[in-house]
Amino acid sequence: MVALLPQTSRAGDPCLLFGGDYNPEQWDEAIWAEDVEAMVAAGVNLVTVGVFSWSALEPSAGRREFGWLDRIIDLLWSKGIAVDLATPTASPPRWLSLAHPETLPLTAAGVRLSPGSRNHFCPSSTAYRAAAASLVTDLVAHYAEHPAVQLWHVGNEFGQVCYCDSCADAFRAWVKQRYGTLEALNEAWGTAVWSQQFSDWAEVLPPREAVYVVNPAHVLDWRRYCSDALLALFDEQAALIRAGDLLRRPVTTNFMGFYRDVDAFAWASHLDVVSDDSYPDPGDPDSPVIAALTHDLTRSVAGGPWLLIEQATSAVSWRPHNLPKSEGRMRADAFRAVAHGSDGVLSFQWRASRAGAERFHSALVPHAGTDTRLHRSVVRLGADLARLAVAGEPVPTRVGILFDWSSWWAAEERGLPSELLRVLPQLRAWYRPLWRRGLAVDIVHPAADLAGYDLLLGPQLFLLDDAATANLRAFVSRGGTLALGSFSAVVDANATVRTGRFPVGFTDLLGAGGEEWWPLPEAGTSLVGELSGHASVWGEWFPLVTSPDDEIHPATVIPAKAGVSPTDHLDDEIPGQARDDAGLSVIPAKAGISPTDHLDHEIPGQARDDTDSSVIPAKAGISPTDQPDDEIPGQARDDSDRAVASSDHEIPGQARDDTDSSVIPAKAGISPTDQPEDENPGSSPG
Repeated sequence: MVALLPQTSRAGDPCLLFGGDYNPEQWDEAIWAEDVEAMVAAGVNLVTVGVFSWSALEPSAGRREFGWLDRIIDLLWSKGIAVDLATPTASPPRWLSLAHPETLPLTAAGVRLSPGSRNHFCPSSTAYRAAAASLVTDLVAHYAEHPAVQLWHVGNEFGQVCYCDSCADAFRAWVKQRYGTLEALNEAWGTAVWSQQFSDWAEVLPPREAVYVVNPAHVLDWRRYCSDALLALFDEQAALIRAGDLLRRPVTTNFMGFYRDVDAFAWASHLDVVSDDSYPDPGDPDSPVIAALTHDLTRSVAGGPWLLIEQATSAVSWRPHNLPKSEGRMRADAFRAVAHGSDGVLSFQWRASRAGAERFHSALVPHAGTDTRLHRSVVRLGADLARLAVAGEPVPTRVGILFDWSSWWAAEERGLPSELLRVLPQLRAWYRPLWRRGLAVDIVHPAADLAGYDLLLGPQLFLLDDAATANLRAFVSRGGTLALGSFSAVVDANATVRTGRFPVGFTDLLGAGGEEWWPLPEAGTSLVGELSGHASVWGEWFPLVTSPDDEIHPATVIPAKAGVSPTDHLDDEIPGQARDDAGLSVIPAKAGISPTDHLDHEIPGQARDDTDSSVIPAKAGISPTDQPDDEIPGQARDDSDRAVASSDHEIPGQARDDTDSSVIPAKAGISPTDQPEDENPGSSPG
């Protein structure tokens, strides 16, 4: 096993990282020593510093103020706490915006945004990039030899989009490099439609606000460019760090899961450590499965261990209604991330802010101080994470769900048969039954190396280029099982519709081909054929399947050759359990993945060993009676025995979420008496 950050190993053994963002510039220096002592008591071993410190480090152009940062980093390291040092370039100071208003982003409608928030910069602005590079260069030179710095953190939550003339120039250069000639560009974008042909490169502009629907190929390439432009910005700062840090400490930035504007697959090889922010909604009963899916995406992007670099200990401050977390929920969220491959749990932030936009965002130390329910639960969590020996362990999988940012972008543009068929809801619907059964799942790009997978699921691969199509066909020819969902293999890399029966490129494997996409009426329709029940939103017309009423109902599920083909096509959006009990419940078995192959649901260590889901608990000497009674308010507790082997029964709502917080501590020898029962908000404690 290899630690994500070797410097944080204990006696040569990798350990989980625990801590979070720390913003000492928001506090009087007199409180710093108290903070650091409390960090030590809580088991903190890594803090992120400097994310939003540009104005504190450079209060005016060219003036450096590193003294306060020196003192806090020295203090942290004197107590054995490592630092994830950020480049503070996500929030430019006001003096830069006033001196160079062109650094501020322009919306698609032509509105220049103002400073006063954060992320207020144009990615292509030369003035912004020069100022950022100057500060990063000096920051790296100043701290390159400091032993506390064990991780570099570039920017924060990249996602800025700008439509200004500078971005138009950069986009034009990107398009020219991609297509080479105007003839190739006109062909790729299909500009014969609506008289949109380009006769000069100067005519290529961002897809700004227009009278009606903008060319979808134009918008698709714009989205690709925007992700690449942000990556270039990351690379610029990462290169300065790598050039100045002779110790070659790893470089990261924080992704945001399924965030539309950043193609994490395209970024992955540029990061030394893949990190992610995770903020599941305590008020959403689906949040455990959504979080698990997002963690699997991040692990897949990383190709192994990753880092949960931000999460909330309790309520956030940016939803319309912000529910707090019980201790059980906080623990479950933390252990779930570890179960899905994270080598640490970091939170935003150490001490709750008194001012600013995030003053009501929870923290490891709330406004009420350390002698509180929340902070005591943080201390217990830190102690329990320190006892887990799972850092660096892989999560072997045989099942992959296919996903591609370009396909997602293309599938949700205007001018489609339906705006109700959305990619992420489909992805979650296909993932949920696998998660319920404890199957470990990777999220895989369709053009990636597919060796090692036995089963691939494509919930909605609207866009498949030629290389990806060939890759999936080769996977099937090698004996793999592929299932494609609604509205898949519809367009090529340029969002041009593929002609012929669909899914184009796979009809020979299916033994059938669709003729017509069939959005369903608002009330939905009854299923016919192999399934019973009710379908909503979407259907597809496959004339091979008939019914007494086939003039009304499209086909539902089309397996080729009596269901023995390695390729299936699920072409209805079937709500909830209907899909689970229908196609998706039998596909793993068809791929040779039996219940004995699946992983214990949401259990670190077990989730990192798919050879035998009962081996690791036995090694740890854990029996079912070791599970503590960690209640989650308002939800039934999951009493199922997850320490032996997970079963296929449904676990409602938060009950399944409770699994991590009850079983994982037991693996580390933590008994029920080590964890107090959760307090129920809205009732008197005790």
